[in-house]
Amino acid sequence: MTAYDYDIGVIGGGAAGLTVTAGSARLGAKTLLIEKEPALGGDCLHFGCVPSKTLIRTAQVYQQLKHLEKFGLPAVELPRVDFKAIAGRIQEVIQKIQAQDSVERFCNLGARVEFGEPEFQDEHALKLGGRTVTAKTWVLAMGSSPSAPKIPGLEETSYLTNKDIFSLDELPGSMIVLGAGPIACEMAQAFARLGTEVQVVQRSGQILSKEDEGLAELLQSRLEAEGVSFHLRAGVKEVRDRGGMKEVVFTGSDGQEQTARAGQLLVALGREANVWNLRLENTGVEFTRKGIQVDQRMRTSQKHIYAAGDVTGRNQFTHAAGYEGGIVVSNAVFHLPRKADDTLMPWCTYTEPELASIGLNEKRAADKKMEFRVVREYFSGNDRSLAENEDLGQIKLLLNSKDTPVGVQILGPQAGELLSEWVAALNGGMKLRTLAGAVHPYPTLAEINKRVVGKVLEPKIFSETMQKALKFFFNFKGRACDV
Repeated sequence: MTAYDYDIGVIGGGAAGLTVTAGSARLGAKTLLIEKEPALGGDCLHFGCVPSKTLIRTAQVYQQLKHLEKFGLPAVELPRVDFKAIAGRIQEVIQKIQAQDSVERFCNLGARVEFGEPEFQDEHALKLGGRTVTAKTWVLAMGSSPSAPKIPGLEETSYLTNKDIFSLDELPGSMIVLGAGPIACEMAQAFARLGTEVQVVQRSGQILSKEDEGLAELLQSRLEAEGVSFHLRAGVKEVRDRGGMKEVVFTGSDGQEQTARAGQLLVALGREANVWNLRLENTGVEFTRKGIQVDQRMRTSQKHIYAAGDVTGRNQFTHAAGYEGGIVVSNAVFHLPRKADDTLMPWCTYTEPELASIGLNEKRAADKKMEFRVVREYFSGNDRSLAENEDLGQIKLLLNSKDTPVGVQILGPQAGELLSEWVAALNGGMKLRTLAGAVHPYPTLAEINKRVVGKVLEPKIFSETMQKALKFFFNFKGRACDV
C-alpha cells in the first residue's frame, strides 16, 4: 500500500475548503489545507458576501436618514459620505469574522494549514514551497474570480471588480456598472444611496435575468426611484479610458449608438473558475474555464479527487459551497455514497427590497413544461410591513397540479430571512395545513408566509359544499348580512 503524507489534502480556504478541512480533521483524517492568499476565508469573506453586506447596511442607514420625514421625524441635512471611513468599517467586520477562520483554530481541530501556490505533479502529488506533498485524496476548492468579457478597449481601461470596490479611498461621483446580476444590482443601489450617480448597462431586457420578469421589474422600479439609470438590451461595442472618465459605447434598444460616461467602471459580468496555475492537466481531472466537472457525489473524473464550491461552476453561493463540502466529507471520509441535490437550493439578492427564491419560479417551471398555478400575498397587506414603511413586494407560492408546493419567491423586506421558513418546510416535506395551523407572533413580516398558505386552503375550507354540509348536519341558517 502506498504511503501518503496526508489522508486528505484540500486546496482553497473558502467556504467549501474550510468545511471539508474542519469535518475531516475532526473525524480523525490527517488533513492538509493549502491557501494561496495570505489569510483564510476565501472570496466571500474578503471580497464578496461580507464586505458587500456591510456596505449595503451602511447605505441602508444613510438612506433612512435622508427620509426621516417618512417616520414622522424632522428632516436633517446630511454631510457628504467619507468612503474611506466606510471602507475602514468593512475591514473591521472582516477582521472580526477572520478570527473564526484562523490558522490556530484549524490547528486545534487537527488540520495543518500552509500558504503558497501548489502545482500538481500527478494525481496524488504536488509541489508546494519547493517540496513534494502527497495525499490519498485531494479536494479542489479554489473558488472563482470575476471574469472580464472580450470587449474592445476593456483591457486598456482601468476598471473595478468586487476585488477592489470595497477599498476605494473616496466615493465615486459617477459609476457605470456592466451587468445586472445580483452583485451588480446590490452595488448599484448601495452606491446610488451613498451619493454616486449610477448607470447600469445590461445586455438582456431584464435585470436579474434568472428571476421572474414581474418581480425583477418591481425591483428595477425601486432602484430607478432611488436614482439608478438602466440601459437594457444594450449591446456593448467598446470601452474607452478618457483619463478622468470612462466611456461605454453601446447600441441601445432602439438600435442607435449611445455613450455612457462616468468616473468609475464596475465590471460585474460573471465569474470564472480558478483552475489555472495549478497544472491540473497533470492529474487527469477534466475541466474548462467554466469549472471542474463533477458527478453528484462531487467526484471529478479522478474518483479520489473531489471538487466543491465555485470552482465547479454550478451554484456559486457560499451556502452551496458549504453544503457541497459536507457532501465531500460524507463520501471521502465516511465513504457513504451521498449525492448532492440542488433542487431546493435557496438564494437571495440583498437589494432593498430583497429578492429571495427556493425551488422553481414561473420561468423555470415553464421551461420544464410543468402544469402549475401561482398564489400571491402582498406586503401591502402585512401590518408589520406597513408600520415599517416597507410595503413594496409580494410572496409567490408555486403549486403543481396536485397543489404541492414546488417553489417560493419573495420580493420584500427581509425576504432572505422569511425564506428560511420555506427552506425548513420544503426540505422537511411539511404539509401546507401544518404551516397554516402554526401560530406566528403578531405583528411580524413572517405572517405573510401563513397568509399565502391560507389563500391556498381557504377555497377548500370555506367552499359552498362545506357550507351545505354544515347546514345539513347542524341546521345553520346561513348569512346574517348581505350588501
